[in-house]
Amino acid sequence: MSSTLSSAAASGDLVSVVIPAKDEADNLAILIEEILTALAARPLEVVVVDDGSTDSTGALLARLRQEGKPVRHIRHEVPCGQSSAVRSGVLAARGQVVVTIDGDGQNDPAYIPALLAALQAAGPSVALAAGQRLKRTDGVYKKYASRFANALRGAILADGTRDSGCGLKAVRRPVFLLLPFFDGWHRFLPALVIREGYGVVHVDVVDRPRRFGRSNYGIFDRGLRGALDLFGVWWLRKRRRKIPIVSEIGHPHA
Repeated sequence: MSSTLSSAAASGDLVSVVIPAKDEADNLAILIEEILTALAARPLEVVVVDDGSTDSTGALLARLRQEGKPVRHIRHEVPCGQSSAVRSGVLAARGQVVVTIDGDGQNDPAYIPALLAALQAAGPSVALAAGQRLKRTDGVYKKYASRFANALRGAILADGTRDSGCGLKAVRRPVFLLLPFFDGWHRFLPALVIREGYGVVHVDVVDRPRRFGRSNYGIFDRGLRGALDLFGVWWLRKRRRKIPIVSEIGHPHA
């Protein structure tokens, strides 16, 4: 890490942008440059979690690193799914704030500064700024399935979030690390953050069409598992009876 990034990380200013991606080299080539442009005024690192890709993702990231771009390549030897990729990125991140964004290019990095501004303005009691998509570009079936899933989730979890599946989120990393991990957790971050006693703010974002390829993490991988996850998160929230208010009396011994 450069001395600039080292001092930024030490002061808590470094932003870590985590991108889970599987065989998205063509989209990543554009997306990473867009992220660097959107956050040109901030110290940042772009953490690409390569979920067992077999395309030219590795070569692309190696080239960007050789060019001096603040890009890191975290690789899964075999595909483990989007949830595991997000988790690997969060664990590897050096920043105190982690921004997640999908690797297919449908999330627009131009909204990242608004997410970061909303999180900062909300103060330390709020740990998540969640993007909520407008003008969805997915197919009709996927749109209606997503609306149904979000309505059901909202009714059961009461997390105050219209669209928890949007990949664009800014989260305080120390809180991110507290969240219980399971396959599918990235779709329930607002409810899980609230479970830890923190607030959530929302920022409307506009989705874009995918430029290249097709989705690796589609709607049919959710189905019954998504319903089980939903009731699992409901159970986790019910089992958290009180959020402790913690303080230390006196000074710790040296």
